[in-house]
Amino acid sequence: MEEEIPGYTVAEAVLEARRCLKCPKPLCKTGCPIENDIPQFNQALSQGNMGEAYRIISQKSNLPAICGRVCPHENQCEGHCVLAKTGKGIKIGRIERFIADFYSENQLSSEKLVPKTQGKVAVIGSGPAGLTVAGDLARKGFNVVVYENEGEPGGVLLYGIPDFRLPKEIVRRETKNIEALGVTFVCNTMVGKDITIDKMFEEGFDAVFIGTGTAIAKGLGIPGEDLKGVIQSSYLLRMNRLYRDGNVGIEEVPVEEGDEVVVIGAGNVAMDACRTAVMLKAKKVTCAYRKTIEFMKAARAEYDGCVKDGVEFAWEHAPLEVIGENGKVTGLKVTTPEGEKVIPCNKVLMAVGSKPAGRVIASTQGIDADESGYVITQQKPYGMTTKKGVFAGGDVVHKPATVVLAMKEAKKVAQGIADYIEARKLLGV
Repeated sequence: MEEEIPGYTVAEAVLEARRCLKCPKPLCKTGCPIENDIPQFNQALSQGNMGEAYRIISQKSNLPAICGRVCPHENQCEGHCVLAKTGKGIKIGRIERFIADFYSENQLSSEKLVPKTQGKVAVIGSGPAGLTVAGDLARKGFNVVVYENEGEPGGVLLYGIPDFRLPKEIVRRETKNIEALGVTFVCNTMVGKDITIDKMFEEGFDAVFIGTGTAIAKGLGIPGEDLKGVIQSSYLLRMNRLYRDGNVGIEEVPVEEGDEVVVIGAGNVAMDACRTAVMLKAKKVTCAYRKTIEFMKAARAEYDGCVKDGVEFAWEHAPLEVIGENGKVTGLKVTTPEGEKVIPCNKVLMAVGSKPAGRVIASTQGIDADESGYVITQQKPYGMTTKKGVFAGGDVVHKPATVVLAMKEAKKVAQGIADYIEARKLLGV
């Protein structure tokens, strides 16, 4: 499937960058969770200096081609642009995407490798948080090894976001850019089973970072959730990705042609599940949400895409029970302002959030988590868990968030890891 939003041409990107007012106190920068130097890279681009524009971005972001595509720009950098009030805000996301794509497609000179003399760090998980920590520490001179359970790195970026929003070749390209910094990826390795954190320390790692995200999908606790045909949206997205890569057959994808599908939720994952079901030729797709559209968590562009694809929205429809016959789904009972009703369907996709898996923590003594399974961390050194030398960040600590918010926290943890290892060296331990 082709990318939904086309990229800029050189002329379009330069023209858009030249509209930037270069404000002395840029609100776009404060609106960006990682405080990207937006006016500076706009200026470099407007002068035709693509390499300098990329250098400026890479000082803050390890994943610019990804952030340029999937960040909720309308709520962050673009929403804070002073021109946004007039409806003519700078398209910062598309500019960032153009710079990153141009840099890679034209093979501009890459960064010089920093000698890996500062220490050795293990990173568990290769989603946004793990990749950010790996890239930041590699640039600081640390030898970083990333352990990934799947067959290739990328985490939720690869297996949780459809191609029409984020083409997989873009994810693979960004991970190769991080690998080029001297980072080693070890895939098909389940931490807690194939290797433990204690074993990592035995092998000479100075610190370990847990960036495993939220692998366990939540349910609603309503009757009928165990019926055949109730599926987690994240599972659909993952299996569809594996099918499209040729790793599983079409029969493993849990939505089939002709299905009548109800998706519960109104976040970006729900929208991705809706559109994926449409792409898989479901007969009808309905998105049911217990609140009104004003409370929708998904980006407006995601919602607009669903409407364009023919998805029906049932606002103020709170799920009460999954109805079934002979163990299979036949409908979803909901309550509405008009009373109870049943939406006929044979597949119900849950998109109501997720929580951390406990495998990594359970295999290591001394790492505390709260009652929901989120890892507890401290402020100094930033991001360290209750076990000395073990750090955590991203969704496994702060609950599911956007890619760039996971990156924001991960950057702070990367500095915390660097400070911790430096302090140990100074103390001679």
